[in-house]
Amino acid sequence: MNKMLQSGEELCYNNKEYYEILWISVRWHGCQVKIMKKIRILGIDPGYAIVGFGVVDYDGRRFSPIEYGAVLTEAHTPFTQRLRSIHTDMEFIFEKFRPDCMAVEKLFFTTNQKTAIDVAQARGITVLSAAVRDVPVFEYTPLQVKSAVVGYGKAEKQQVMEMTRQLLNLSQIPKPDDAADALAIAICHGHTTRWDN
Repeated sequence: MNKMLQSGEELCYNNKEYYEILWISVRWHGCQVKIMKKIRILGIDPGYAIVGFGVVDYDGRRFSPIEYGAVLTEAHTPFTQRLRSIHTDMEFIFEKFRPDCMAVEKLFFTTNQKTAIDVAQARGITVLSAAVRDVPVFEYTPLQVKSAVVGYGKAEKQQVMEMTRQLLNLSQIPKPDDAADALAIAICHGHTTRWDN
């Protein structure tokens, strides 16, 4: 079983196998060399009304968008039903795209405790789908995401979305905003992943 480690503000699984999948050994002109494999990253922007998701492949140089969108739950329905809906859709996403890892935004709330608790519960549902499959989960703060995507931790939201569009070579900024945020989180993980052996 993977051991949870706290490293600064980043919470991640200490998963040796995860880093090993980044490389494969091949024989080329009689020499044993290592080449980088693509990894598939699932980015999640947590919520309970809208859960943004973005799936990208990354080879250490460029990102390839696979799919992005949002899981929606209906207002004025029992909260447990909303959680069940999120779980069902997350299971579908995991089964369809089979990510190698998941990156999710770390939650920070200072005022509305009720909203914080509800979002945290919904976030737990998304993490559970990864955990039951032994998919490593990585957390990033908004500051880390902005720094990794734009290069500036105090970047405006529009700057982050535009840079996300450029890095993914998309014709327009992904919609809804929650999906764009999820893609940015996935890019953040790609940029901060240890690619050395």
